[in-house]
Amino acid sequence: MASCFSSAGFDLPDWFKNPDDGGPCAGFGGDGDDDFVLPAKSETLEERRETATGSGTRPLSILAGCPASHEEAEFEADLDEVSRILSSRFASPEAIVIAMDCCHARVSGRLVDKILHRFSSDWVAAFGFFMWAGTQDGYRHCADSYDSMVDILGKFKQFDLMCGLISQMHEVGGLVSLGTMTKVMRRLCGANRWSDAIDAFHKMDQFGVAKDTKAMNVLLDTLCKERSVKRAMGAFQQLTGTIPPDESSFNTLVHGWCKARMMKEARKTMKEMEEHGFNPSVVTYTSLIEAYCMEKDFQTVDNILGEMRRRGCLPNIITYTIVMHALGKAGRTQEALDTFEKMKQDACTPDASFYNSLIYILGRAGRFLDANFVVAEMHRTGISPNVTTFNTLISAACDHSQAEKALKLLVQMEEQSCKPDIKTYTPLLKLCCRRQWVRTLLFLICHMFRKDITPDFSTYTMLVSWLCRNGKLVQSCLFLEEMVLKGFAPKEETFDLVLDKLEKTNLHSAMRKIQLLRVQVAGNRRKSNETRW
Repeated sequence: MASCFSSAGFDLPDWFKNPDDGGPCAGFGGDGDDDFVLPAKSETLEERRETATGSGTRPLSILAGCPASHEEAEFEADLDEVSRILSSRFASPEAIVIAMDCCHARVSGRLVDKILHRFSSDWVAAFGFFMWAGTQDGYRHCADSYDSMVDILGKFKQFDLMCGLISQMHEVGGLVSLGTMTKVMRRLCGANRWSDAIDAFHKMDQFGVAKDTKAMNVLLDTLCKERSVKRAMGAFQQLTGTIPPDESSFNTLVHGWCKARMMKEARKTMKEMEEHGFNPSVVTYTSLIEAYCMEKDFQTVDNILGEMRRRGCLPNIITYTIVMHALGKAGRTQEALDTFEKMKQDACTPDASFYNSLIYILGRAGRFLDANFVVAEMHRTGISPNVTTFNTLISAACDHSQAEKALKLLVQMEEQSCKPDIKTYTPLLKLCCRRQWVRTLLFLICHMFRKDITPDFSTYTMLVSWLCRNGKLVQSCLFLEEMVLKGFAPKEETFDLVLDKLEKTNLHSAMRKIQLLRVQVAGNRRKSNETRW
């Protein structure tokens, strides 16, 4: 899809083509994309200070920066060549291996890691490249590269290929680690294949991985995080006869019960924890507090905080962050801000997560000046704003129709060398959809690709649906096809929406293609369900 959005494929915003000529965001009130101009500068207070001292800002760009050396230039050229080949559409990994025969890129561990990261949402491209790279002279896959590929295959439920890769790692010579098996168990649980995940745990020793307390805790954590705490408890009861539990084992189970809102079982596990000689810690109690915060039962939260103090177990910064964030989401802004004072009384030092939560609360309330003050306070205390900070500010700005502010923040991220992620772009893409800024939406997709970020399931679904509803059926079908090719399984209602629009516009040839995609997705689902560990 990235090849469809090259800079030659659509008109870039004027500020990008001539950054020195355009003013900042003139014409935001217009309905069309032609009236819209992206900002050339973020115009923050910090930037004004930089300007006063003679340092300038650079415009947001989809173009890569100048390489620092000849070796770096060669690496970037190899990366671009491989990416160009993989961006074409291939029916299978084997087809990619054949296509890569004409590639003269120098394979290295760094190149493999970069490509696997860039194409982590396209298992066909990633695995085809991985297979080809493994045959190149002078290169041999390391354990980390294998682990990355295992994770990508598991992400797209290619469990037969994943199992084959695990066997290959073992045959190559002891490359299977607990980290490898953790990825396997997490992906199996993510596909609701809990029994297979437990079987994978029991077979770990066949690959030279010890079944000890640490490994058991990984299994428990994986099952609990994937909504299967009862299976986790069953596995725990079965394994504790041969594997001794530790404090983390019980904390994991308590957290699992709390996540399932089964509070009686959580308290029962805490009692069992004490019987094994482990006192409930701040981690244990924070799980209880988080569960009651999700239920907006703040009276019980206060009672648990009191219980903690009576037992000499003071809340930590994570506890306070959870409470403050929940109060803010519940619209109890002042109570949330009062949590800051309580935190200081317990001598807790704010961290980036706490500040980000505070920014979220203020941004949600539309108090952008106060949110900016918190960012300045972060700088003052030596904590640099991270991607979550910017994501929170961008999302809040978009929610309050502060389009200019949201787009300036993306520019500011680039100025501060803060790498965005998919959560950075999602609200911006939604903003473009609401404002009908098609060319800007395409520009942002291009920018995402240059940052090695590909759309996730929800982003693809949003783009397919919005383009379809707004009469841009060709683009909608392209995204839908790309979504399937990358291993995603669109919802039935997504197919229904596109097919209905195609039928109403008498695009019968396109309808047949989309129906074939639907059949392909159904076949992939059946194949995934039939594959056993």
